[in-house]
Amino acid sequence: MPAPLMSLVRRNLARVAALLACVLLWQLSQPPGASPAMRERLAQRFSFSPHLVSPAQHPTDRTLRPVAPAYRDISSWISSVGAGAALFAVDDGSVSHDICLVDPRTDTVTVGPAPGTGRRYAPFTLAPPARELPSYAAPMGCLPADLNEDGRQDVVVYYWGRSPVLFLRLAGRPPGAGAFLPRELVRPRAVWNTNAATVGDYDGDGHLDLVFGNYFPDGARVLDPTAHQPDKLVMNASLSNARNGGTNRLLRFTGADRGPAPDARFTEVPDAFAPDAARGWTLALGTYDLDGDHRPELYVANDFGPDQLLVNESSPGRVRFREAVGRRHAATPKSKVLGRDSFKGMGVAFAQLGPDRVPDILVSNIGEAYALHESNFAFTAGGSLRDAGRALHRGTAPYDDDSEPLGLSRTGWSWDVKAADFDNDGGPEIMHATGFVAGHTDRWAQLQETAMSNDLILDNPRLWPHFKPGTDLSGHDRNTFFVRGADGRFTDVAREAGVGTDAVSRAFAIGDVDSDGRLDFVVANQWAPSVLYRNTGRAGAFLALRLRLPAAEGGGASGGATRPAIGATATVTLPDGTVRTEQLYPANGHNGVNAPDLTFGLGAAKAGPSTALPVRLTWRDGEGRVHTRTTTLRPGRHELILTEETR
Repeated sequence: MPAPLMSLVRRNLARVAALLACVLLWQLSQPPGASPAMRERLAQRFSFSPHLVSPAQHPTDRTLRPVAPAYRDISSWISSVGAGAALFAVDDGSVSHDICLVDPRTDTVTVGPAPGTGRRYAPFTLAPPARELPSYAAPMGCLPADLNEDGRQDVVVYYWGRSPVLFLRLAGRPPGAGAFLPRELVRPRAVWNTNAATVGDYDGDGHLDLVFGNYFPDGARVLDPTAHQPDKLVMNASLSNARNGGTNRLLRFTGADRGPAPDARFTEVPDAFAPDAARGWTLALGTYDLDGDHRPELYVANDFGPDQLLVNESSPGRVRFREAVGRRHAATPKSKVLGRDSFKGMGVAFAQLGPDRVPDILVSNIGEAYALHESNFAFTAGGSLRDAGRALHRGTAPYDDDSEPLGLSRTGWSWDVKAADFDNDGGPEIMHATGFVAGHTDRWAQLQETAMSNDLILDNPRLWPHFKPGTDLSGHDRNTFFVRGADGRFTDVAREAGVGTDAVSRAFAIGDVDSDGRLDFVVANQWAPSVLYRNTGRAGAFLALRLRLPAAEGGGASGGATRPAIGATATVTLPDGTVRTEQLYPANGHNGVNAPDLTFGLGAAKAGPSTALPVRLTWRDGEGRVHTRTTTLRPGRHELILTEETR
């Protein structure tokens, strides 16, 4: 080799070695990809039939909201949320085959029969009187629940621009707008900007309480083109630790009226959330009992900063949470520690991913390749419920993120996340609703610059890059449908299963709308028609439980009226000794509410139609007392009214 060339090589040897090391590390960090043949094998037992649940797209449909002048240059960003869906029984029938849908194209909340379940009634809208709905208020989600415990499903609708409205089901009226009586949740109404809601009996008094996750600051008229509120019309003060959003709120049930003039009263618990953590730009909420003490924990998924796992230490009439955070190990990135992350928490779900009895936590974030490449989370914990409980009540979350080895870490710009067993093989499939703003001009470079900006300027919307109509930010990501392979890793087969739409999606609602033992799901799309995917795939045996509590006395309902047993737990022992547990908390995630039923897939257990399955049931009655009973059930659908005599 000539001397000059040799000298050049020697001078740059360190740089060349560093470059080669970077290339090698990049290659090693890439997740192993499944072959097309493997994806086809994993997807072959799944198929779905799509059915529109909202009007088809029309060229004149709007794709933008009116916004306050402060947000005019980022109007596409501000207009990126508002689609939501829920499954429930509007007539309190034995099947949750009605859909509550929030469509941002019309800013309507519509209730109607799921396609294929008959024209049992005409679809109708839920809206408060016009004088009570300011022009700058837009619905963001609907949450079905029996709020006054009379055996009828009511609906909570939450908004940007006003506090939530309770729509209480009236007795003796067929489904329709006149069958629901609107009531204010807080009086007088306030200006909230709510993006998430969940329900559970947090203080253990036997009554359901409500939690709302708020986004923009309280009082901010975000969608008012005439609003000039420089102290309120702001953006997040940081992309990694913003604490200047709306105030999260927990409201306890404090009373109800039943009969011809129903009402439900809820009182805010002012110190339910620590002051320094209550304003975290919340996008999703999750309710689940993680330690087996029959008091549900609360997971708060925050945009622009750390999520919170709040451990329930409440007693009747007194709500108290202790925050638990994870521990960082030698190989754990700082932002993958539970409660210490700096990611964009968008959705949360709970699943049983391993053989242990401790529920696992799935969290969706932005994981866009060559962009904000953060990570979804799959927080798993080994050991027993007792060990987990001891750690949680000491303030330690015994969870580690296994999203990368499980294959769940990278899904694009993700929102709602749901886990359910669609083929009844005994293990969950996992879905992510994806996409942000669809357009024709990619503005990711500008967003990346924003992500590296000084926190001191971020709260001023006028200093943000322009995200106007035509902007595209992950606008064509495809929804996911992850199936677990024999090696334990999940593989996305959404395209092969026929559910990999590239519409900008926000939320899922899951339930068996046609009672055929196969779970179906609704996907709520932003600025596009929403769709019900009816499950037409091959599925094994199942055990479906409709767990109910007796309605309160004095409701004027017919004898034997019941309500969903929110918070109940069912543990099934399979013939091979495998134990599976599910809890009835349907309202978890970002604006998607599942049907209030539990379904156990039995396919892998080879359970026949006459197999006797021991089922252990635990619930809290209307007086707050915890009961446990064991019964034996055969595969199929069962409705169980949970009383002291339950067998």
